[in-house]
Amino acid sequence: MFEYIRTHQRLMQLLLLIIIFPSFAFFGIESFTRSNGADNTVAMVAGQAITKQEFDNAQRNQLDRLRQAYGPQIDQQILNTPEVKTETLNELIKRKTVLLEVTKNHLTVSRSVLQKNIFSTPGLLKADGTFDEERYKSFLVAQGLTATSHQNRISQELSAEQLLGAVQNTAFTPKTVLNRVGDIIEQERDVQSLNFKAADYLAQVKITDEMLRAYYEKNGAQFEVPEQIKAEYVVLDNEAIAAQITVSDDELKTVYEANKKQYSSDEQRRASHILLNLKKDADAAEQKRVKDKAEAILAELKKKPESFAKLAKENSQDPGSAERGGDLDFFGKGAMVKPFEEAVNKLKEGEISGLVQSDFGIHIIQLTGIKPAGIKPFDEVKGQIAAEIKRQKAGKAYSEAADTFTNTVFEQSDNLKAVADKLKLKIETVASLSRKPNPALPPTLPTNNEKFLKAIFSEDSLKKKHNTEAVEVAPNMLVAGRVVDYKAASKRAFEEVKPSIEAAVKALETAKMAKAAGEQKLKDLKAKDDVAGFSEVKTVSRLKNQELPSNVVLAVMKADAQNLPAFVGLEAPGVGYSVYRIAKVSAGAVDQARRTSEKPQIENVVAQQAVHSYLEALKRKSKVKIVQAGFEETSVKP
Repeated sequence: MFEYIRTHQRLMQLLLLIIIFPSFAFFGIESFTRSNGADNTVAMVAGQAITKQEFDNAQRNQLDRLRQAYGPQIDQQILNTPEVKTETLNELIKRKTVLLEVTKNHLTVSRSVLQKNIFSTPGLLKADGTFDEERYKSFLVAQGLTATSHQNRISQELSAEQLLGAVQNTAFTPKTVLNRVGDIIEQERDVQSLNFKAADYLAQVKITDEMLRAYYEKNGAQFEVPEQIKAEYVVLDNEAIAAQITVSDDELKTVYEANKKQYSSDEQRRASHILLNLKKDADAAEQKRVKDKAEAILAELKKKPESFAKLAKENSQDPGSAERGGDLDFFGKGAMVKPFEEAVNKLKEGEISGLVQSDFGIHIIQLTGIKPAGIKPFDEVKGQIAAEIKRQKAGKAYSEAADTFTNTVFEQSDNLKAVADKLKLKIETVASLSRKPNPALPPTLPTNNEKFLKAIFSEDSLKKKHNTEAVEVAPNMLVAGRVVDYKAASKRAFEEVKPSIEAAVKALETAKMAKAAGEQKLKDLKAKDDVAGFSEVKTVSRLKNQELPSNVVLAVMKADAQNLPAFVGLEAPGVGYSVYRIAKVSAGAVDQARRTSEKPQIENVVAQQAVHSYLEALKRKSKVKIVQAGFEETSVKP
């Protein structure tokens, strides 16, 4: 593992630059050349504006990518922190400075490169891999682009990538740097520890009521009980409608007779096989060895066909079937590779094939059963037909039922019984609803939907106890709710939480005492070395940590060890304080293979440093100006 980079913050920041300049296609290029007026400006780059709209689009795209990666429950507020906003704006500025540099220097790409890029765009290719002209035209219309504007945009993107690529390729990493990094990673240090456990100071702690109350006031958020709602709700969806639909046997039989072909089944065959693996590129000697073994097994089967299962367990190299005596169960047409399927179709039940070669190797096959083609009996598919009829009828009935649902919950706004009775729906109850979806619950749960929660926490719903409007929480799914009980946000009483506060205060006080004792010992050791009380020596490095926590290894390896012994003091939250004595520093064994494997990573860091420096120089040249008012007002909506 590339420990040196992980333990050096500056280099970690440089590594992050790898993702600072992804494809311009995320946000588009044309927006960089538009401005919607000074009031809408977030930043100025070389006299050109980055607008609030561009910033919001960038935030929205980031939110979409997060939700694709981690699910729809991702809260949009994660992007509304000052740190994330600053990083998003900084990326937009860098993109624009590069684009301006491309334009200024008339950089472009050849027509052949441009066409190759467009013609290889995912989603614009047919099944055979050729370019789909009609899809391309539809794509342009959907994006509000012409072919020319789209080509110009792609050309700018590729030119920008080439510009930064050229800068990156100029980077050079001296051999001395590579060797120095290798030396640092392999360096070893002999370490001893002296622990000051917080628990050992418990008897010395004196807790007063004033201390407890001060903690209670200072940390009030810990004892807050958020507002909660208990609610009734009803759900209208296709499933609820389908449950009320009855289908007669005559109707089922009519559908069955009209669609018999749909309920037919193709012939299926059951086989067992013995597989001997043989790669396509195996040499002649290996092919001969495998074939000789297969022929020997086949010869034995001809003498004793009943031993097929036994020989499959002993010889087959198919892990999925060997333990079952080679049994592959029933399978239909197209389920097996072509040579295997062709051989099986020629066999009679109980018959054993000759040697059959496929991409997997050499097979010996025995046909063990045949299910002839036929039509499934009515009783077997009756349930399937009924479910499909109900689904179709429910789909047709949903629109009318949705209108009734929406109107009734509005007109009879003081109860849900009216809509439940009219549409034969069940009134459900849910407790402990809060304003935000609960990440521990499925996001598909109707009452965990953000739109429903917004409706149930509305002023009309809370104060007047009216029904919510009919909220569409999914396609063909409406939900309406009504508040049964509301508990405002409150703070748990001091006496109720006093025991937990006392435990917390004791932990804080003992930690303070342990830290004070440890720091005093550290001060004494720096004045005069003393090994009394220290543990046995452990040799640690960035490659081996002797089971020490990673933060300890990091601190020990970063410590100035020019004058030995050297000392490091560290807090261990919840445990106490520890002092580490570095007694010896030595060069570890040179691992040339590891150094060789890490060389590209180090070179990449240096290359990214070159890109970072270039981008910073462009920013300075472009005289970037942040318009704080516009930036602070920006927000992102889902």
